Amino acid sequence: MSDDQTRVQEFFTPRAADWDSRFPDDGPAYAAAVAELGLRAGDRVLDAGCGTGRALPPLRAAVGPSGVVLGADLTPAMLREAVRAGRDRDGQLLLTDVAVLPLRSRSLDAVFGAGLVSHLASPAENLRELARVVRPGGVLALFHPIGRAALAARHGRPLTPDDLRAEPNLRPLLAGSGWRMTSYADEDTRFLALAVRED
Repeated sequence: MSDDQTRVQEFFTPRAADWDSRFPDDGPAYAAAVAELGLRAGDRVLDAGCGTGRALPPLRAAVGPSGVVLGADLTPAMLREAVRAGRDRDGQLLLTDVAVLPLRSRSLDAVFGAGLVSHLASPAENLRELARVVRPGGVLALFHPIGRAALAARHGRPLTPDDLRAEPNLRPLLAGSGWRMTSYADEDTRFLALAVRED
């Protein structure tokens, strides 16, 4: 396992058991963000870095019983909590690094990534890997249930201009990774950037 993978697991493993109870009111924000993906019945979608699987129920509702929902995470403890919460009924859980997905190229219609960007070891390469598994015209949602300023305040640090999620940084990062940003919202109550997979 790489140092980056170890670092991610060391961060999330001790937080897994009480992750959902620390953020009990995020459900509506997840559902609203999933709705903006514009998924249809039968679509195939990946929750990249799914954690405890909070996005899996609204993703399943969006694609229906004929769709495919996958949740990928690097931390076994997070996936165990997803199972404990019963969210494995809404999607197939994969213990894997989103940097090297065990999926065919162009096999998905969309990717949802909550709190993902700040944990990517090589953001440009990792976003290219997400682009690889999505068909041209497919959609990527990068989401967080609170905005950048509120998140920085929560962690007791200032908001810095080098934050990857700042629009002047994220737009070219996505463009260089096979995505075209179509919308960007950074509000107190949520962060949501949507992008379309280029041909």
